Amino acid sequence: MLTRKTVLSYVQQQHDVSPDYPWEKYPNYVALRHKKNGKWFALMMDITADKLGIDSNKVIDVVNVKVEKEFMGVLRQKQGVYEAYHMNKANWVTLHLEELSLLDELTEFIDASYDLTS
Repeated sequence: MLTRKTVLSYVQQQHDVSPDYPWEKYPNYVALRHKKNGKWFALMMDITADKLGIDSNKVIDVVNVKVEKEFMGVLRQKQGVYEAYHMNKANWVTLHLEELSLLDELTEFIDASYDLTS
């Protein structure tokens, strides 16, 4: 199972990016930003599963990433990939960390989002 720690560790090692906690009201929401332009390439949050259409009030960890529009439909059919929560649904998806099984899958999403937002 992938965790917040896994995400933060990967982003620090691969992109030399430290977490930014911009909202006092939401202390577990983490913005991951480019050092040069300050743009987000990922947003990690803890939300209740029902916000993704899952029949549960369990608090889950998710990561929003930007994806190429032409792949949106195919990506949303994959396990752990949902319509973006609280972001532009035409450009972003939400990844449910517990449902993703491979670190490589997660890192591909993060790296692609990093490239798309640079």
